[in-house]
Amino acid sequence: MKKMSIKAVAETLKISTATVSYILNGKAKEKRISEELTKRVLAYVEENNFKPNHLAKSLRTGKTNVIGLIVEDIADPFFASVAGNIENIAYENGYKIIYSSTKNNPVKAKELINTFRERNVDGYIITPTEGLENDITQLINSGLPVVLFDRNCTDIDVSYVGMDNFDSAYKAVKHLISKDYKNIALITLDSSQAQMIDRLLGYEKAVYEKRIPSIIKKFEYSSAKVNNITEEIGQFLIENPSVDALFFATNYLAISGIELLNRKRIKIGKDIGIMVFDDNDLFRIHQPSISAVAQPITEMSKQLINTLLMHMENTDKYDAQEFIMPASIIIRDSSSKEEIA
Repeated sequence: MKKMSIKAVAETLKISTATVSYILNGKAKEKRISEELTKRVLAYVEENNFKPNHLAKSLRTGKTNVIGLIVEDIADPFFASVAGNIENIAYENGYKIIYSSTKNNPVKAKELINTFRERNVDGYIITPTEGLENDITQLINSGLPVVLFDRNCTDIDVSYVGMDNFDSAYKAVKHLISKDYKNIALITLDSSQAQMIDRLLGYEKAVYEKRIPSIIKKFEYSSAKVNNITEEIGQFLIENPSVDALFFATNYLAISGIELLNRKRIKIGKDIGIMVFDDNDLFRIHQPSISAVAQPITEMSKQLINTLLMHMENTDKYDAQEFIMPASIIIRDSSSKEEIA
């Protein structure tokens, strides 16, 4: 297969490189390039194998049979599991998935959306960063199917699949309270994202109802995700010696906390209780095992791809839908101090 050269195509067909570029990027009508010339360029591209045949065909049909998946971190077990489930269901329906990670960086998220647009993907599944509302609105206004998950943009009319973060956090903290923990601290992110706010509010409702103190430690996303924050968690516990249980709002915060507790030989489940939002295989095999809020990954994945496929089949009108799914509270040794003691 020859390497693609817009200049070579232009010279052979005696037209400008700009014209070739517009045609290959699906902008022939927008730039008022004749249908006859468009067909001529696409035929030449396909005949000379400048692009794989299916891509040349996609330029004519307007479909690539490719879905773009943009998540916070594809290496994260939660997002990796969702991606794997989506990929399997998409393949069964004749679609491929391309995906990338934003690392919670709005600039990178915008660049990824633009890159996927240039590749003419047929639909988008996005875990949005902050400040992405205008970009998502532009996709929808351009007639492109979009479904958000894990984090919603409440200011725009867009389909969303997620879980009930508020109620899940509330029930998780209520469980700790039922086990007679009286000073439950929330370890969370300093974030304005809806899912993190809901987890905070669920915690605050549970402790308020029982008139026990609200004890909160917030970390910046960048420091919590990239740096080792075990020492900061240790300092927090020194400053708050009455804390007898920790509720971690994300699993990576919990991993740092568990590392600190193990290092300090603080007995999880006996000296201090633990509950984590978002289960992980590590929590199941850790000794003692760690109680966690388990997100409904399989159900969310199915709903995500089915909602997107629905939008892709009905491109004339974007009818936004919202699906909120309940989580499961998995009770393990870390929150059952009666059994551990």
